Amino acid sequence: MNKYFITGIGTGIGKTVVSAILAEALNADYWKPVQCGTGNGTDKEVVTNLLSNQTSKIHLEDRCYREAVSPHMAAALNGEKIIMEAMELPMTDNDLIIEGAGGLLVPLNETSFVIDMATFFEAEVVLVIRNYLGCINHSLLSIDYLTKNGFEIKGLVLIGTFDNAVRASIINYAELPIIAEIPEVTEISKETILHLSQKVDLKLFEN
Repeated sequence: MNKYFITGIGTGIGKTVVSAILAEALNADYWKPVQCGTGNGTDKEVVTNLLSNQTSKIHLEDRCYREAVSPHMAAALNGEKIIMEAMELPMTDNDLIIEGAGGLLVPLNETSFVIDMATFFEAEVVLVIRNYLGCINHSLLSIDYLTKNGFEIKGLVLIGTFDNAVRASIINYAELPIIAEIPEVTEISKETILHLSQKVDLKLFEN
């Protein structure tokens, strides 16, 4: 089983959509260990409604909180503490897409960040980068942290239309493969995800 941890350069970057695209492209399972902010539904429900293939399985969260705050705060508000070492990977023979919560350094508890789950679950990191003012700085900071701390990075997913200079600034520094370049879309549906899944460079996932 290959495991891919989906994280982003910030919150609301598009991790869930990218998770659905990769799950569709790879016929992989999906799991979000910690879900915060369930008032408008969960990311698990979103991905369930976006996949077309009959192979992917959607696994239950380890922790699920109504509060739309960081995991360590949501747990504290519910009188709990998230213990990463107590989490167990779902049982599956498929590849597994693991979606993080927020950006890399969102606290999971007093001593661990969300990105630390990638190491704990021995998953390769997929970094999602959306085009906006400030994305170069946020991207390079994220890449710098991942590389200096020994994370295994599978590659980058770019969302939006990047100015050539902006794209070059990120790509030249990162020296990482581009898994997919995804345009901004106004409506997300099964058909959209199926179409966008064809943009994934599957050669990068060949063993």
